[in-house]
Amino acid sequence: MLEKNFDPKSAEPRLYAMWEESGLFAPRQDTAADAYSIVIPPPNVTGSLHIGHALNNTLQDILARYHRMKGKAVLWLPGTDHAGIATQMVVERQLAAAGNVGRRDMGRDAFVRKVWDWKAESGGAIVRQLRRLGASCDWSRERFTLDEGLSAAVRKVFVQLYREGLIYRDKRLVNWDPHFQTAISDLEVEQKEVDGAYWHFAYPLADGVTYQHPVAFDEDGKATEWETRDHIVVATTRPETMLGDTGVAVHPDDARYAGLVGKSVILPITSRRIPIVADDYADPTKGSGAVKITPAHDFNDFGVGKRAGLPALNVMDAFGRITAADTPDVPAEYEGMDRFAARKAIVARAEEEGWLKEIEKTRHVVPHGDRSGVVIEPWLTDQWYVDAAVLAQPALKAVEQGDTVFEPKSYEKIYFEWLRNIEPWCISRQLWWGHRIPAWYGPNGEIFVAETEEEARTQAGDLPLTQDEDVLDTWFSSALWPFSTMGWPEDTEDLRRFYPTSDLVTAADIIFFWVARMMMMGLHFTGEVPFRRVIINGLVRDEKGQKMSKSKGNVIDPLTIIDDLGADPLRFTMAILSGTRDIKLSASRIEGYRNFGTKLWNAARFSQMNGCERVAGFDPATVQGTLNRWIRGELTKAERAVSAALEAGRFDDAASALYRFVWKVFCDWYLELAKPVFQGTDEAAKAETRAMTAWTLDQTIKLLAPVMPFITEELWAELGKAGAARDEGMLLGAAWPDLPDAFVDAEAEAEIGWLIEVVEAIRALKGEMGVATSRPPLTFVAADTEIAARVERHRDLLGGLARVSEIALLDAAPKGSVSFVAGGGAAALTLAGLVDVSAERARLDKEIATREADAAVFSKKLDNPNFVARAAPEVVQEQREKLAAAQADRERLIAARERLAALS
Repeated sequence: MLEKNFDPKSAEPRLYAMWEESGLFAPRQDTAADAYSIVIPPPNVTGSLHIGHALNNTLQDILARYHRMKGKAVLWLPGTDHAGIATQMVVERQLAAAGNVGRRDMGRDAFVRKVWDWKAESGGAIVRQLRRLGASCDWSRERFTLDEGLSAAVRKVFVQLYREGLIYRDKRLVNWDPHFQTAISDLEVEQKEVDGAYWHFAYPLADGVTYQHPVAFDEDGKATEWETRDHIVVATTRPETMLGDTGVAVHPDDARYAGLVGKSVILPITSRRIPIVADDYADPTKGSGAVKITPAHDFNDFGVGKRAGLPALNVMDAFGRITAADTPDVPAEYEGMDRFAARKAIVARAEEEGWLKEIEKTRHVVPHGDRSGVVIEPWLTDQWYVDAAVLAQPALKAVEQGDTVFEPKSYEKIYFEWLRNIEPWCISRQLWWGHRIPAWYGPNGEIFVAETEEEARTQAGDLPLTQDEDVLDTWFSSALWPFSTMGWPEDTEDLRRFYPTSDLVTAADIIFFWVARMMMMGLHFTGEVPFRRVIINGLVRDEKGQKMSKSKGNVIDPLTIIDDLGADPLRFTMAILSGTRDIKLSASRIEGYRNFGTKLWNAARFSQMNGCERVAGFDPATVQGTLNRWIRGELTKAERAVSAALEAGRFDDAASALYRFVWKVFCDWYLELAKPVFQGTDEAAKAETRAMTAWTLDQTIKLLAPVMPFITEELWAELGKAGAARDEGMLLGAAWPDLPDAFVDAEAEAEIGWLIEVVEAIRALKGEMGVATSRPPLTFVAADTEIAARVERHRDLLGGLARVSEIALLDAAPKGSVSFVAGGGAAALTLAGLVDVSAERARLDKEIATREADAAVFSKKLDNPNFVARAAPEVVQEQREKLAAAQADRERLIAARERLAALS
């Protein structure tokens, strides 16, 4: 007999160890089996399981378990990313905390050995945490982006792309982190809104030039007064960068400055002569309409500088300090000054010398390093780049022609937009932990790129060589993940069998950082797309729709949830909420789905207590009882719905279908309707229903297994101890239910469907009238012969389930009764004397008014074009759903109020 409750704390470690030991996580060896493969988005080796991981990996595991049960050879390949900057930061902090020397003092080789030591001892905790979630990865194939095989693949790819002219060195702007002194990717930049200011500076015009600047305007915006100016005003949030200004831009259609284009200004402090250029980047409606151009310290300015042929002057060093190394006209007093100290000094000087015209306070967005927390500096430096525009073309075509599809399809727009406007990809990082760039330099800057130092020396002859100090962006090795993890460049069995992979499950925010780059690299080096389908999961937010953050105190820790409630409720919640772009999550919702597991467990205990055991040779096709034929059909429809949803990557639809069948159909109706059979004297009916219950429970557990693997595996084992022995072993290795269409029985569906509809209608009516606990008489009015026959067959069930005192068949509804329609006929409940009509009418009026007020609020929002245009699509949809629900409730309540007339 099952224990009273399922205990996840004791069961989950035991069951997971059993799964791992079974070897069933590895692909089946049957070469005739269709292959299904997924590669895990490799979490950082420094990471810990967060709610986003819980969502993403739950969805992957559902797919892996489903296709495994469908008989496919399933490979879910796990691994971790070396996470260059994150890992280096962890180890540097540990060294500092222990009072050890810094990495630059200990040297590169010693520091890298220290990182490897940390990785061996502490790295990869997240892999252990994924096991707690129930992830059925093939851990025997686990990879690490810095393992030898992947490192060899990275070197080969770099060398080949270099020889093809698709990797090159260039001096361009990058996101520079002055703390870590490295370039970082856009993904590692966090935009923060901060208090700041626009400082308005007057740059004097050169050569005695003056112009007429409008200062007053009429109602139509036409200038009516002008003043003579010998300067042009620019506004900036970063005064310190003016030391690197090489131009001032105005819009080509801005009549105010038309006569100044081609003239020059004298840059204050440096006395540098810089030109006034025309460029669409300048916005005539913002500020003065003139903008300073600092190509070496602003991404937009870099573009203007390229178009206008302006030089790019770097006025900062790697630490964010002012330097005159490239700009000798910067006064010596600023040399070595921190950029923010320089800002204060320059503003003070502008005020003192009279060219500070205005200080406009503002709040604006400033980029910060997500790891260091310092302000990121756009910085001009020599880096390695990939010619992404060339690699992007096959990746675009592959999605355009359907070789790879996105689910939902709407995300293809993000993919296309980024690839069609792609910039060169900066792949070098000034770190020590990572794939060191396989390039060596001769004494005069000659570059020798090779997979090994020996090959480079062969190319260089007798020249002394020094290897490039930089490492590759972690996204570079991650871009090779789908094929490098399977042994490429070797022609391995895994590569032949499992590449291209079937699905990729990932988040929308890395479509361009990872998905697009995998597409580019996969197509270039294998000639195949890396995956056939990309399933995009949403973002997990708190119950109010706000982003989770430690500072807000609204973070839900999946490990805490697993400790408290077990993995299954968390997994089911992730699945059933996954259909919306943003998932609004609360601990109470997860607790609710724990109750779902409890419902199934209690149903299994009830079945056991009523003697429902698996019967050898039982064939559900032979059952005779209407109830048993009905549940057979309902189960078949549920299987079809779950299978179709999982095939389509619609995890929410699959979970909803499971919830409905388990809770509403099997537990609430089938087992309730089976109780009289179990308690009756018809032994044949009793035996059939017991066997059918056990068989249905088996199939139900199979359907639920991919989503809630722990509780279902425990039930599978415990229920298999009684009755006929199973020949399928663990549920993990069991076959997905294969149910024929003939199991759907129209006659049984109509019969039981009628009974359910009538009972539900009576319950709803009694609830609306406030007499849910009463047992009023029930009358079927002018019933046809079919309904009359059903009433007689189910009289006892109707009385018990609907809680009515007596059931009659009459030509007209009795006086003092409330009529309703259900099951294709008319019926009435006699409620005279049971309802306080005045009080009930007052209650209903109050509820109707509340629903009308609610509907008015929702309608007002939806009638506002600004709200519909600017709010997130999911917010607009939520308001529409709330409006529809309020309107439906109002109509139901009005109908209930009208029924009261029969009782007056």
